[in-house]
Amino acid sequence: MRSLHTPRGWAVFAALAATLLAGVPLLNALPADSALHLPDYLIPLIGKFCCYALVALAMDLIWGYTGILSLGHGAFFALGGYAMGMHLMRAMAGEGVYRSELPDFMVFLNWKELPWFWHGFEHFGFALLMALLLPALLAFVFGWFAFRSRIKGVYFSIITQALTFALMLLFFRNETGFGGNNGLTDFKRLLGFALADPAVKLGLYLLSAATLLGVYLLARAIVRSKFGRVLTAIRDAESRTMFCGYEPLYYKLAVWTLSAVLCGLAGALYVPQVGIINPSEMAPTQSIEMAVWVAVGGRGTLIGAITGAAVVNGLKSWFTAAAPDLWLYALGGLFIGVTLFLPEGLTGLAARLRRRPAPLAEARP
Repeated sequence: MRSLHTPRGWAVFAALAATLLAGVPLLNALPADSALHLPDYLIPLIGKFCCYALVALAMDLIWGYTGILSLGHGAFFALGGYAMGMHLMRAMAGEGVYRSELPDFMVFLNWKELPWFWHGFEHFGFALLMALLLPALLAFVFGWFAFRSRIKGVYFSIITQALTFALMLLFFRNETGFGGNNGLTDFKRLLGFALADPAVKLGLYLLSAATLLGVYLLARAIVRSKFGRVLTAIRDAESRTMFCGYEPLYYKLAVWTLSAVLCGLAGALYVPQVGIINPSEMAPTQSIEMAVWVAVGGRGTLIGAITGAAVVNGLKSWFTAAAPDLWLYALGGLFIGVTLFLPEGLTGLAARLRRRPAPLAEARP
């Protein structure tokens, strides 16, 4: 991908920003009978895509630029989502079916008092802090032991998958206090604003889009810095990088923890727009899909991560409505096709087409 510091790079970024921040709201504001009108129900869907693109950026930092394939990022995403979901449930105290200060699922399961780990989530600031801190803490502790033990390659990927699978089984249990297999749902308001209000949905979408653009600029600054160049060196030749005086442990741990924080942020933005968070977000297939987004878009190209998330989830939405039973086959075929024929993803394909020489003009008599 061309540098963002070139005129072409800034033009691409400006077009993306204009589309997300101006184009979508303008299309939504058109009269309902207009052919270009964007219905209200699509706004949360596009907002969800922005959250997925944010996860893809986090995955690209750790996989595309550092060479560490994680199959457990769904755990960080879900932890951020649960933190925000717990706040939304606490904001509905006394308004549920049972008119209790406890969430409805706790009343149904005969809980007598709020668990200790639910306290504090009635405050938005605390919930947002936990959405970032919990994934960071889990990633730091896990990464410290994994990277110190020099676990890498497929072994690291398997361990991350085992981590998220274990967390999924834990959250599925009713006695853990997170809603069991149903999770947390039926949210009504955020900071006093009704989540069902179209204006609030649009506001959440704009917040998600602005966050995505801001994180993209942050990630671009990171990968172009000395820190980013060391990450790339670790990806390409970790032993040589260590012999040059750089300790890979600290660099990998830093980018791994940052990647988890970004996933937690994405999860916190995702839940108010989708209206539910449950343990299925921690399923290994969810984390595998996250890797597929980056592979399809193009590893090591931040715009490719955003593109891959948009393309794959757009196809998933279409298949879910048109042929839900065929989606997993389509996803597998897409991944195999990209691996065999487009190893650099869609971004690499676009770059090759730009470099393709123009055909010579026919000789005139």
